[in-house]
Amino acid sequence: MSAVPKPKAGSSSRIPNFFKLDMDARVEALRERGLLTDEDVNALKSGGHVLQPHVADKMIENVVGVFGLPLGLGLNFLIDGRDYVVPLSVEEPSIVAGLSGAARTARLSGGFATEVTEPILIGQVQVVDMPNGAAGVAAGHRALLDQREEILNLANSLHPKMVARGGGARDIEVFAHRGPESGADMLVLHLLVDTRDAMGANVVNGMCEGIASLVEAITSGKVFLRILSNLTDRALVRASVCIPVGNLAMKGFAGDAVRDGIVLASDLAQVDPYRAATHNKGIMNGVDAVAIATGNDFRAIEAAAHAYAAKGGSYRGLTRWRRNAAGDLVGEIRMPMKVGTVGGSLETNPTVRLNHRLLGSPNAAELAAVMGAVGLAQNYAALRSLATAGIQQNHMTLHARSVATAAGVPDQLFDRVVDALVESGDIKVWKAETLVRSFQRPASEGGAIHIGSEPRSSACGKVILLGEHAVVYGRAALAVPVPLAVEARVVDATDGVQLLIPRWGVAQRLPPKGGQATGAAGILALLLERLRLVGRPMNIEIFPNLPRAMGLGGSAALAVSVIRALDTHFKLNLNAADINAHAFECEIAAHGTPSGIDNAMATYGAPMLFQARREPAGAGAAFTELGLGKPLPLVVGLSGKESLTATSVAKVAAAWRRNRGRYEGIFDQMDALARTGANAVRDGEFGELGELMNLCHGYLSALQVSTPELEELIHIARRRGAVGAKLTGGGCGGAVVALCPDGGEAVCAAMKKAGYEALAFLIR
Repeated sequence: MSAVPKPKAGSSSRIPNFFKLDMDARVEALRERGLLTDEDVNALKSGGHVLQPHVADKMIENVVGVFGLPLGLGLNFLIDGRDYVVPLSVEEPSIVAGLSGAARTARLSGGFATEVTEPILIGQVQVVDMPNGAAGVAAGHRALLDQREEILNLANSLHPKMVARGGGARDIEVFAHRGPESGADMLVLHLLVDTRDAMGANVVNGMCEGIASLVEAITSGKVFLRILSNLTDRALVRASVCIPVGNLAMKGFAGDAVRDGIVLASDLAQVDPYRAATHNKGIMNGVDAVAIATGNDFRAIEAAAHAYAAKGGSYRGLTRWRRNAAGDLVGEIRMPMKVGTVGGSLETNPTVRLNHRLLGSPNAAELAAVMGAVGLAQNYAALRSLATAGIQQNHMTLHARSVATAAGVPDQLFDRVVDALVESGDIKVWKAETLVRSFQRPASEGGAIHIGSEPRSSACGKVILLGEHAVVYGRAALAVPVPLAVEARVVDATDGVQLLIPRWGVAQRLPPKGGQATGAAGILALLLERLRLVGRPMNIEIFPNLPRAMGLGGSAALAVSVIRALDTHFKLNLNAADINAHAFECEIAAHGTPSGIDNAMATYGAPMLFQARREPAGAGAAFTELGLGKPLPLVVGLSGKESLTATSVAKVAAAWRRNRGRYEGIFDQMDALARTGANAVRDGEFGELGELMNLCHGYLSALQVSTPELEELIHIARRRGAVGAKLTGGGCGGAVVALCPDGGEAVCAAMKKAGYEALAFLIR
């Protein structure tokens, strides 16, 4: 194989928050990056890029209309050092998102590397009825090979333009067979043809037809079949990727566990054809989507892929994943990939032409490289999901969104209907329509369906302005609530306890008393035991509006919202102190040694100066609610990397145990900053508060809980006018908070442009 030549550099395939934009804004984003011309933009916005019926009528027989498929874009692809925005035509949810996520992970370690062979197609010429039996077959076999040059010259004379482009017939092969049913002896001549950037079927078929008479004369036999083969095992693509274990970690799963799970799943596809069929189907989800979008024959590509997978006598997966000596995850795909970039429907269908321009007008080798990388990326996305939380969770929510769209659910009810569909487990169009009617019905009419009848309880998240980590060691911390909440509702059920978090794709039954559960389910099982609700059948439904694992108090808000929902539903008569105490127990289960500030903020929802007793952390905590001298204009920037509080707290604790005196001194300094900051908040002194935040971040950096992403966000915020910016929460990922007296719009915009998510709000 030869490496694919590097095309000229193009615009980055990283387009932050692309999925959140409406379609017009997505198109404009592509124009801004030079990926679309003004003509392309107008065609996409007006629908002028769609294949017109009168054109379709000339493409196939008996045309009665045009069938449409969604056209999406795979982003973040870095292939052989070049960025690609990959057009995908596919109707199945999760493929586009899965590919883009996989490509983003791969680009962190250099993206995909590919190699592509010469674009050789095989034409087959079948010869039968040769005289003298086996001796005649052997003589014909020798004669064909002896007259190789004459055969090639004739074939190439039939297509001089292909030869002029550097292609043409390259070689022949000859094979002898005996028909299992007919018993007939036969020779099969393989004509190996380099078709360059064309798909080449017509060229090869024409050459096979053209040499048939010569083959008959050479062999004294009769030519029967003369047609190309779709097993294009001379036109191969190899794509590979290496992902460091640190880039594989996700919520609830360490990177090495994800790696080992992917390797195990890959191994199964090498030894079990039943698994291999599904494994390879997933690969083709991505490959076919590109093939359709670029006007290539996806049926031929499918046939070649599956025949190649079975070529060794046993059907196997087309990819292999392994662990290298450094512990990284290494993946490789090798498969036939004969595609074209000129001729046929590529020139007839205007959307296909547009898609080729989006890709940078690749030649056939470059397009084959892209499709090989896409196949490997799609396989990674599927295996990662199977090896961790399970593929069905994401599919449920995506399917519900598709059904809600089909039902014509109004925008203002869309998320609510999607949540309700997943909760009900009955994801049907009629159910979505029923939900819309129910949600739109005035309360005075009654008759609302059960799923919408229970009230929701809520609890807010938080940002710590000063004092994180030091607060675990009995020092003060300054925190304020954020106007993002977790909502919860308890609904009667007939059997067991079901935890439902539709927006996260979670539908999990809690184990009975004495059973084992981890994560949110384990914490809630503990909570039910403490509240003496074990054995009461119910559905606990949670609706999080806080981003997960970003240091914004999401786990505490979840606990408080559920406790309040249980209190309301079962009339437990809990007061705020009770709720706070129960939530603190949940935080201990989740994080090990929490300070108690998160559950206090979630329970009381007011700006506060918080201090816990030093040993044990959190017991006997005291806090003072603060009045604000004036509203606080804050921006929260999300790094995109999860912050696991238990991990960062344990990291600081290990350093503290090694040198208590040094770290106690740092915590004392942070305590003084928090107390001074409380006065600045009361007085509305933004300049003072901002300086204190900057100093606090210096201490947090010294504690080694900052990251390059957090530092970049802080730098952006300060450069764009924030008077103070620091990480908030546990660190090692998560979020930053910036104080922006001149308004947070510029800071938000700059963070988003850099590829991060950002939220601006005013704390009153």
